[in-house]
Amino acid sequence: MKILVVEDEPKVAAFLKQGLAEQDYEVEVVYDGQMGLKFATKNHYDIILLDIIIPYINGIELCKQIKEVKDDVPILMLTALGTTEDKVFGFDAGADDYLVKPFEFAELLARIRALTKRSAGLVHSSNKLKVADLELDLDKKQAVRAGKIIELTAKEFSLLEYFMRNKGRVVSRGDITVKVWDLNFDTGTNVVDVYVNILRKKIDKDFPMKLIHTRIGSGYIFDTE
Repeated sequence: MKILVVEDEPKVAAFLKQGLAEQDYEVEVVYDGQMGLKFATKNHYDIILLDIIIPYINGIELCKQIKEVKDDVPILMLTALGTTEDKVFGFDAGADDYLVKPFEFAELLARIRALTKRSAGLVHSSNKLKVADLELDLDKKQAVRAGKIIELTAKEFSLLEYFMRNKGRVVSRGDITVKVWDLNFDTGTNVVDVYVNILRKKIDKDFPMKLIHTRIGSGYIFDTE
């Protein structure tokens, strides 16, 4: 497993490299956005850990540029910028996950395992899922609603797939955390709500029939009601 770390703080970079190396990951570290772009586009990595405030090219712009070339490489943003707005900027740039500093190293490892998992263990009886006028192509990793292609990041696609496979059933934030993020503990963040809001804007906002509904105190339900 090969990891690229883009982090301009030497102590943090050294901590990440040592900790990940002890878990048998192969780690390369660069300290600015220009080198991050060069390494990310020229070499193969299973995951990229990316700070936002870095020299030359900031992490948001760097994430966008990497995803334009290698959309299938998971990007986990590690940053002290922890507001909901900051997270939305990161997700909109194409980040697959977002972890706020300071964080527990065990949680970082769990996030890395979840993002690099090659298969979610699902057996697809069909290569397409359909609810109302929304269709999800599991082979092309593409969502289409009423004939309009909806651009989704990898994590947004996974969340939408989970919703569609559980149509008509209330799913809690805990359910989503376990099934979509592969985490079995409370991360203490509102990342699920952030992702659901992003997904709503993409698949519900411009359409008269809403598919994602909130059940106060319970979670969410995906249905045509």
